[in-house]
Amino acid sequence: MPKNRNTFSFLTAWWRRVLSGAVHGCWRWVQKTGAVTAAHPGGLRFGRIGEGTRLAFPQGTVFGEPWIELGAHCVIGEQVTLTAGLMPDLDLGPDPILTLGDGVVLGRGSHVVADTTVTIGADTYCGPYVYITSTNHSYDDPQQPVGKQWPRMEPVAIGPGCWIGTGAVILPGARLGRNVVVAAGAVVRGEVPDHAVVAGAPARVVRSWDAEKGWQPPLRTPAPVPIPEGVTPEQLLAVAELDES
Repeated sequence: MPKNRNTFSFLTAWWRRVLSGAVHGCWRWVQKTGAVTAAHPGGLRFGRIGEGTRLAFPQGTVFGEPWIELGAHCVIGEQVTLTAGLMPDLDLGPDPILTLGDGVVLGRGSHVVADTTVTIGADTYCGPYVYITSTNHSYDDPQQPVGKQWPRMEPVAIGPGCWIGTGAVILPGARLGRNVVVAAGAVVRGEVPDHAVVAGAPARVVRSWDAEKGWQPPLRTPAPVPIPEGVTPEQLLAVAELDES
C-alpha cells in the first residue's frame, strides 16, 4: 500500500510539472502573439507607431488610436492604458492628441489619459502604475455629484530624459523640463524646471542642478564610476563576486 501511494504521488507530481510547463509555454506564446508592433498592430490603428516599438500583451484600455502617435523603440508594459479623447469614436480633429517620443518606457499598469494634448519626450522612463492625465474633475456646483460635473482639461508636457517613479501622478497642466526625476508616489502639478528632483504630494523641488555648484543640496552618494571600454558583462560579474567574497 505505501508503494502504491508513493507511485501515485510521483505520477501526480510528474503530471503537475508537465501541465505547468505546458501552461507557461502557452502563455508565453499568447504574450508574443498578442504583442502590438508596427508590423503586427492587431486591431489597433495608431496614428503612428515607430520601428521597434512594442506594446506588451495584455494591453490595457486603448481608444482614440488615430490621435495617438508612438515614437520608435518605445516599451509599453502590460495593462497600460492609452486613451485620446473623453470616449471612443470621437472625431478629435487633424492633430495628434497623445504623443510619445522615441524610446519612451511606460511601466506595467500605467495610465496615460489624454483628453487634450499630452506629450512625453524622448527617453522618458516611467515606473509601474504611473498616472498621467490632462483631465481633472471639477466640483464648482455643491449641489451636483462631482462625477456629473464637466471636467477641466489642460495640456501636459513632459520633457525628454525624465524618470518618473512608481505610482507617481502627473496632473493636468503639468510641464516638466528635461531630465526631471519624479519620486515614487509624487503628485505633480505646475511647472518643474530642467534637471530637478521633485517629491511629495503636492510635489516640490528637493534637489536641483546648478551649473557652477553642481547638485544642490549635494548628492549623498558618490557618482557612479564609468565602465571602462572593452569590459564585458562576464568580467564585471567576476569582479562583483570577488568583492562579495
